[in-house]
Amino acid sequence: MLEMGGNQVDEAVAHATRALRAVATTAYDWTAHAGGLEWTCLDTAEHVVSDFTAYAAQLTGRAQGAYVPIEATLEEGTDPAGAVFAIEASGGLLAAVVRTAPPDARGYHPYPYGSADARGFAAMGIVELLLHTYDVLRAFDVAYEPPENLCEALLAWQFPHVPPAREGDSHWATLLWATGRGSLPGRARLERWRWHNQIHLPADRVALLEVAPPAAADLAAGGTGGFDWIEGGPYEGTRGAAGRTARAYAAGTHRPEWGMYAVVRTADHRAIGAIGFHGAPDDEGWAELGYDLAPAARGNGYATEALRTLTEWALTLPDVRGVRALVDEGNTASEAVLTRAGYTRAADRGARRAYVARPAFEDEARSANKAGC
Repeated sequence: MLEMGGNQVDEAVAHATRALRAVATTAYDWTAHAGGLEWTCLDTAEHVVSDFTAYAAQLTGRAQGAYVPIEATLEEGTDPAGAVFAIEASGGLLAAVVRTAPPDARGYHPYPYGSADARGFAAMGIVELLLHTYDVLRAFDVAYEPPENLCEALLAWQFPHVPPAREGDSHWATLLWATGRGSLPGRARLERWRWHNQIHLPADRVALLEVAPPAAADLAAGGTGGFDWIEGGPYEGTRGAAGRTARAYAAGTHRPEWGMYAVVRTADHRAIGAIGFHGAPDDEGWAELGYDLAPAARGNGYATEALRTLTEWALTLPDVRGVRALVDEGNTASEAVLTRAGYTRAADRGARRAYVARPAFEDEARSANKAGC
């Protein structure tokens, strides 16, 4: 599995600071503007230090709803060598926090849905470091290219909405394109860009954690996807869904919100199953989902909680008309879960029974229309 964590932060810091130290001499003027930025090279280095420190604090503070109100700055008069040293030191701080954060630790970040876990903060920190190292070195016409394996992991974890590198394109070139810094044949240059932290949807006794493409590929190949599973998990349906997610990412058609989510029991942080969509909503605004729990977790109401939580969230997204689930005839247990989660029976689709959930305003409109007839 492509890893993202403290080791990757250390690798990125070692690579970037080695390149930056080569230009942290009197031969290079760090008061010049970094390539493509309004900041000077020293300002850009300070920004990286501030990001590393802030990301570590977001995790240790378990910040919710806002950033921890602290800011790291370079002391007045810091020279380029000192700035590089500060990047190295603050990068070590972030790496240590990422390594020691408990599995449920999350901190505030606005993109895209208000929080990030340790992997997310590690990836964001590395993206900031590598891109701004590139920006600084551009000011001095010095080429920079970080390790390909690191760029591949960043794309898969933090930019799952971006089609992966194609044959002939490097992962670094793709990352530069994905962040508005480069061009690729056949892809329009980006004027605006955002990364994507894995979505976290809390319920009562469970939480839904979006499964990133590297984790999905590992699950499909027989691994754990980085989750601690209860006995009997992951079950066959989970591995099948993971395979679909991994294939969609490889094909460049993956849309993160409409993928797969692990169902994690909050009491012990163990994964008990998975739930997710079969793809983005169709042209009429209907999304279809499925779910799968390990046998040892069934019969406890976890599936109902997970289904209700994911459905209610999906119905708040733009242009979603409804969510549909299909059930084989005779699967009364699944039908009961759907009914408890608020789904209603709809017309069969082929040989399968259909259950649907709609936004509350649409249900109200339908009731009003019936009353007026």
